[in-house]
Amino acid sequence: MKELNYMSVAEEAMAKIRKGAFLTVKSEAGLNTMTIGWATIGFIWQKPVFMAAVRPTRHTFGIIEKAADFTVTVPSGDMLKETTFCGTKSGRDVDKFKACNLKTQNGRHTTSPIIEAAGIHFECRIVFKSAMNPDYLDAVFDRAIYPLKDYHTLYFGEILACYETQ
Repeated sequence: MKELNYMSVAEEAMAKIRKGAFLTVKSEAGLNTMTIGWATIGFIWQKPVFMAAVRPTRHTFGIIEKAADFTVTVPSGDMLKETTFCGTKSGRDVDKFKACNLKTQNGRHTTSPIIEAAGIHFECRIVFKSAMNPDYLDAVFDRAIYPLKDYHTLYFGEILACYETQ
């Protein structure tokens, strides 16, 4: 395990996230992982922050709403099959960990585990969340991305750890 400066890997991580990364969350409501393709990494409130978006229609939403934290695993190897599966199947209907042979590893600072895979891992404590208000969304994005009006909730997580595993 190699400790990383989150900003020194932000560009690389974002390029890989666009192809698919795992958002994993655990709470009293359960454990699930889902594929994300959008995120923001930055600095706000004098803290390093990872922002992830989750639609209320997702199984993960009910879990993250009761969670104190989340993790993001950005795989370095070819996990297209797994990220595609976890992005198209619901944890309500299938155990994604079993179906994709995904193993978890305890987070060092979070209740939510990381996916045991080579890549960059972010452990994040939720410090703010906000349901999107479509009144403030550009109409072009609203029509293109939200035809079903299933607007994301944005979860801002203070990055407690950023590291790479092989």
